[in-house]
Amino acid sequence: MPHSSQDVHKKVLGRKGEKLVAQYLKKQGCKLLLKNYKTPFGEADIIVKDGDEIAFVEVKTRTNANYGAPREAVGYDKQRRYYKIAEYYGLQTGEEPNARFDVAEVYADGKVEYYKNAF
Repeated sequence: MPHSSQDVHKKVLGRKGEKLVAQYLKKQGCKLLLKNYKTPFGEADIIVKDGDEIAFVEVKTRTNANYGAPREAVGYDKQRRYYKIAEYYGLQTGEEPNARFDVAEVYADGKVEYYKNAF
């Protein structure tokens, strides 16, 4: 099934946001472990090691705030999926991660707002 131009735009915008957040996290001293980590429960946008914690990061990129702050789009269902993704990651790596769940907002101007322990 062909993708609409709006779908392609969203995908490109999302990947750009993920790239900006990965750069931001590296500057903060985090070690990038995985991007776009796919599991049976969904995908984690970014996984980094930050000190003794493994941060599972959901990236929300928006061109404007017409529909509220991007972080507000990370609802209960998305949070539950991230908990399952973290469990799956632990099973796959053989280690029980000291997990943290963060949200990064990226705006059209490249500004990044980062929320540790967002949920």
